[in-house]
Amino acid sequence: MSFDRSVKIAPSILSADFANFGEEIRCVEAEGADWIHVDVMDGHFVPNITFGPATCAAIRPHIKTVMDVHLMIAPVDPYIEAFAEAGADVITAHVEAGAHIHRSLQAIRATGAKAGVALNPGTPAGAVEHLLDIVDLVCVMTVNPGFGGQSFIPLEKKVSQLRAMIGDRPIHIEIDGGVTPLTAPGLIRAGADVLVAGSAVFKGGSVANPAPYGENIRAIRAAI
Repeated sequence: MSFDRSVKIAPSILSADFANFGEEIRCVEAEGADWIHVDVMDGHFVPNITFGPATCAAIRPHIKTVMDVHLMIAPVDPYIEAFAEAGADVITAHVEAGAHIHRSLQAIRATGAKAGVALNPGTPAGAVEHLLDIVDLVCVMTVNPGFGGQSFIPLEKKVSQLRAMIGDRPIHIEIDGGVTPLTAPGLIRAGADVLVAGSAVFKGGSVANPAPYGENIRAIRAAI
């Protein structure tokens, strides 16, 4: 997985057909997805339960691009190895999920996966400034984590602060929550380069009719 700052669209399978993940992933990649985003929730750190390592292992053979695993769980450390073994290319942990985020990021990198750190909307950009030499991605939550389909929280200023702090380091800035053709342009101008989109990509389509997935992805790209 090489680094480049071209804009990437990462559909979240939280908005896909749970009974048909393999075909959904194949369809959305064929329609232009750059990464596949997997939202892992534990019902403890966030108020919902979604997927575990077994699901990631099951969908890995269907993913030809990048499997981007976002751990909205606490604690994180006991599960890092399992998600790495399941085939995650990127594993992201929340700075708010524990007292030892350095240890978590080091453990992620030790598996060979890229290490990401996520920030809830209320957490300032400065909370990750001391981590920038050991991360490959910073994920800015623009909704409060726990559910798909929420309204966008405008945090372009926070993204700009992160871009300034990152400088020329090879670190992606990912946006997760409320990404649409309306919200995407300001986020890209602020310095983001990975856009997670769930309902904005999957709405109107299905495995029997995947063309809307491509239309939705192209609409986001056209807007930016």
